[in-house]
Amino acid sequence: MSDTPAVGRRERKKAATRQAIADAALELFLEHGFERVSVREVAERADVSTTTLFAHFPSKEALVFDREAEVEAELVAAVRDRPAGQDVVEALRAHALTSWGRLASDPRRASFTALVDGSPALREYGERMWMRHAGALGEAIAEELGRGPDDITCAALARFVLEVPALATGRQDSRAAVDAVFDLLTHGWQPSGPGSRDAAGGPHGD
Repeated sequence: MSDTPAVGRRERKKAATRQAIADAALELFLEHGFERVSVREVAERADVSTTTLFAHFPSKEALVFDREAEVEAELVAAVRDRPAGQDVVEALRAHALTSWGRLASDPRRASFTALVDGSPALREYGERMWMRHAGALGEAIAEELGRGPDDITCAALARFVLEVPALATGRQDSRAAVDAVFDLLTHGWQPSGPGSRDAAGGPHGD
């Protein structure tokens, strides 16, 4: 007899427990500040033991970035599992519009950003996480294009793409902001207006 239903229930319970811990942590951190809340207090708010908490999250900082692994997996999948005929940049544009565009308009975004910016430990953790995501995405892009894993153009593209959420945050039209960045990645810099120093002939018609 298959034990698949039991496995499914167990995984759902684990996921629910993990989400409850992450939600409790964010509530407490936003209420009191990251440094002023202990791991024990998070565990008590989530009604779990500290042992259970650390079974789901390896560190206090990881409680804040609870979707870290999922975000990276989604980025890599956007490249590797894109439809036939779709190029890498357009696949990442589609991913950004469906996920990061919604994130940029989340009313909790400003509070979350302030929480991270106000904590040296969280800023450092976030920077390391950002670099890991950039590395994983850059390698996935290079693999899809048949290039070496340390190809600098693929690494640069990955880093540019990962800046999109920060650039789109706070914009009146986050979707238009996402599209503008990806248009730049696709078509390159386009001079605007006759007075631009980039325009043909220079600003004085030389």
